[in-house]
Amino acid sequence: MPAKPYPKVKLPAALMLGLMLAWPATAQVRIKDIADVEGVRDNQLVGYGLVVGLNGTGDRLRNAIFTRQSLVGMLERLGVNTRDNEARLETRNVAAVMVTTNLPAFARPGSRIDVSVSALGDAQNLQGGVLIVTPLLGADGEVYAVAQGAVATGAIAARSAGASVSRGVPTSGRIASGAIVERAIPFQLAGRDRLRLALRNPDFTTARRIAIAINARARAEVAVANDPRTVTVALGGRDAVGFITDIEQLRVEPDQPARVVIEEASGTIVMGAHVRVSTVAIAQGNLTIRITETPQVSQPGPLSNGETVVVPRTQIEIDEQRDRRVGVLTGSVTLQDLVRGLNSLGVGPRDLITILQTIKAAGALQAELELR
Repeated sequence: MPAKPYPKVKLPAALMLGLMLAWPATAQVRIKDIADVEGVRDNQLVGYGLVVGLNGTGDRLRNAIFTRQSLVGMLERLGVNTRDNEARLETRNVAAVMVTTNLPAFARPGSRIDVSVSALGDAQNLQGGVLIVTPLLGADGEVYAVAQGAVATGAIAARSAGASVSRGVPTSGRIASGAIVERAIPFQLAGRDRLRLALRNPDFTTARRIAIAINARARAEVAVANDPRTVTVALGGRDAVGFITDIEQLRVEPDQPARVVIEEASGTIVMGAHVRVSTVAIAQGNLTIRITETPQVSQPGPLSNGETVVVPRTQIEIDEQRDRRVGVLTGSVTLQDLVRGLNSLGVGPRDLITILQTIKAAGALQAELELR
């Protein structure tokens, strides 16, 4: 007789939050997810071009001088002379744009990559436009790819007399597979006697753990942690691609410093798992006075020769927040206890920022406080 499936249980939101906070904050992850092989990287490309075919939403040639000059230069290369009548060019179907992309590592000539297109002048919408052949340059000034194709913005913009509706950014778009790689950036893995791993989040402990894991896999002292960001691995005649594949799948437990990151603009607070708070008392609450004006119309009685006047009605409310209490956090408080204790006081994100700054100033927050 087949076994009956277990019934599905839906956990309450509060219980799920408690389980998430109680779950171990650190776990083993692949080296592939926390480190990169030095030299295997993208390269940024940029180019300047023209988008044509716009429905009257392009640059004003009187204002965008660079668009006018680029248009004249392009027509001259195609055998059309317009310099004598340059002042009479009044088209609104052309826009000057900047084209950007990242050239992936080991990209070969003939492969295609995506490009981003952004308006440079006063164009209002790039939807429906076509990018004309645009060389994409690297930091050394050499051409590594050429872009061309129809621009897709994914935005909606409509205008009428005295009204306009827009969604998204119509002056920025993307061309899928819009550039063809013309030159590869030379980089060889074969024949190298050593390679270096670059940690994305530098840390002495994490670098040391990576070196230990690689040495255990190779059964030899082939990896050395040079600094918090770099681990050098000696290949010793091994196949570079195969050895890198084995290294990337190894799992280590990354370490992280105790840090609290505060984004004041949005009220976002992120606290690491190692944040500790010494014994401290927290009182949150103040006196709030709210004054509300509600004007009312006073109508005189019939045959009284009175006048209709506006009479203010003022209401004053005082909130002493008597339901708030003083919270005491004992020594070596964890992240879970800290969040639970502050939530018990009814503290919101904005107030929590001030409380954390005050705890840090008092020397009770055993963590780095980073404000952004």
